Amino acid sequence: MRVFVAGGAGMLGRRLVPQLVARGHEVTATTTSASRLGLLEQMGAEAVVMDGLDAISVGEAVAQARPEVIVHQMTAISGKPDFKNFDRWFATTNRLRSEGTDHLLAAAEATGVSYFVAQSYASWNGIRQGGWVKTEEDPLDPTSTGEGAAAIRHLEDVVVKAGGAVLRYGAFYGPGATDDQVELVRKRQYPLVGDGAGHSSWVHLDDAASATVLAVELKARGVFNIVDDEPAPAREWLPYLAACAGAKPPMRVPAWLARPLAGQVAVTMMTEGRGFSNAKAKRELGWRLRYPSWRQGFKEGLA
Repeated sequence: MRVFVAGGAGMLGRRLVPQLVARGHEVTATTTSASRLGLLEQMGAEAVVMDGLDAISVGEAVAQARPEVIVHQMTAISGKPDFKNFDRWFATTNRLRSEGTDHLLAAAEATGVSYFVAQSYASWNGIRQGGWVKTEEDPLDPTSTGEGAAAIRHLEDVVVKAGGAVLRYGAFYGPGATDDQVELVRKRQYPLVGDGAGHSSWVHLDDAASATVLAVELKARGVFNIVDDEPAPAREWLPYLAACAGAKPPMRVPAWLARPLAGQVAVTMMTEGRGFSNAKAKRELGWRLRYPSWRQGFKEGLA
């Protein structure tokens, strides 16, 4: 198929584009910087500069590519994690998930693109009621990230209504994905908050990419949690990450102290966060993970 990957030079896009090309698909991949055109071409894609927040730029890029499928992987997450100012850190990504999604869907409609896949998020942001592990039937927590939660709700609503697939990826790890976090862990600046009971779900970039390829090829519809087999509390995964990174165990900070220092999002994540089940993705997509657990992936990636 002719596949248009918006955000092809991003963290996941760099793993996704080669997999699509290897499966015989004709890929057009976008970047916001002309300096990355060569990188995308080396992966076997037709490379295009596109501004995902500019409706004209998006419309022209999609019209020129004439794709059968659009895959929305546009984000703008970079630099040191800033949980205290979460909405400011995610401001551009929030716009890409709202305005950017609308621009891509409008371009799809204008050019007759029949299928759409979009990136969402599922790591610790399940509704904070009931058990620790959530399925696609459970709502995301509407209070978890403010503007970020609203952007995700918008993306999921419009993509599902358009007959597309929403892929709720867990927290990424793999080449380049956790470098900033690992640096903080090694400096003992990534503390364990409260009892550390809050759960997170992880997924290796290569596994996230392979699930996306399957969704494209099967033209899956609806919402899918793209996470590994082992949602886990912070008190398990964070010390393990530190050990794999050759760092001392993380310091422990009570929730009341962490709240003004690190922000409410960090406290919620580590004390009340909910993980996610991948049963639907495995069942309906036939997805098989190379890294079923973050334990294996952390150890291999940081060895």
